[in-house]
Amino acid sequence: MDQTIAKKTGAAAGASVEAEALPRQQRFVGLRRFAGNRLAVVGAAIILLLVLVAIFAPLLATNDPIFDQDYGNLLAGPDAMHWMGTDDLGRDIFSRMLYGARISLQAALIAVGLAFCIGVPVGIASGYFRGFWDEWVVMRIVDALQAFPSLILALALAAALGGGFYNAMVAVGIGFAPAFIRLARGQALSIRNLDYVMAARSVGAGHMRIMWRYVLPNAMAPLVIQATFAMGSAIIAEAGLSYLGLGAKPEDPSWGSMLHIAQGYLNTNPTLALWPGVAIFAVVLGFNLLGDGIREVFDPKLYR
Repeated sequence: MDQTIAKKTGAAAGASVEAEALPRQQRFVGLRRFAGNRLAVVGAAIILLLVLVAIFAPLLATNDPIFDQDYGNLLAGPDAMHWMGTDDLGRDIFSRMLYGARISLQAALIAVGLAFCIGVPVGIASGYFRGFWDEWVVMRIVDALQAFPSLILALALAAALGGGFYNAMVAVGIGFAPAFIRLARGQALSIRNLDYVMAARSVGAGHMRIMWRYVLPNAMAPLVIQATFAMGSAIIAEAGLSYLGLGAKPEDPSWGSMLHIAQGYLNTNPTLALWPGVAIFAVVLGFNLLGDGIREVFDPKLYR
């Protein structure tokens, strides 16, 4: 009997190693699949450009985005001094666009990071233990939160927290958390009864070790894909909240705040809305294309 248990444990350990990490050859296959998806490569290039612009914005900007105001060139078009023109206060739009990339990247990381840190542990614990806590507490709260549109929920939470960029991103992160809870719970439900989990439980492994060592690594693929798509939604949410005055301060170079300023000058200077609108569109498209590429890597059925 001891030999049988040892064989079963050894087989389970081998299965868990396979489940925890892809072999090196499969990783190369995944990279080849991703590289073969041209749209995914374009999306990755857009996101890489966003990151580089956000990091090097102080070096690339030609003017201070807030304090440098050219009152002699209000609402001016592109020229040698101001490559994208100026706004209603004479501030350089090009410099504000660069710093706006930094705000958008921060918004995506803060909101999605908070949603991930809240949703994944709660969802995995709920799906692993099940019972009353899962059915009548966690899932009923998730259903109640998902009954509201995410932007409406973020508006309500941002207003309750008092506005401001960081409060707005906390509100967006809380609004995104139910989707991560539901996804993590579904993954935990499908993994908790697999052979290697049952074998680990039979040899006395604790619940925390099983969830951390076996359930979480095997649930990461769809969670990473969800996080990638959620980053694009977080940027849209931040722009919307800033447009309504609940996100970044009006003087901050947020793309949403720039759209709010531009709405009063659409007839006289439509380029004020063009630049931030194109930037939001391109970045969200980049995250969506990147998410599709990652999903294709993890799901061979989608590979063409």
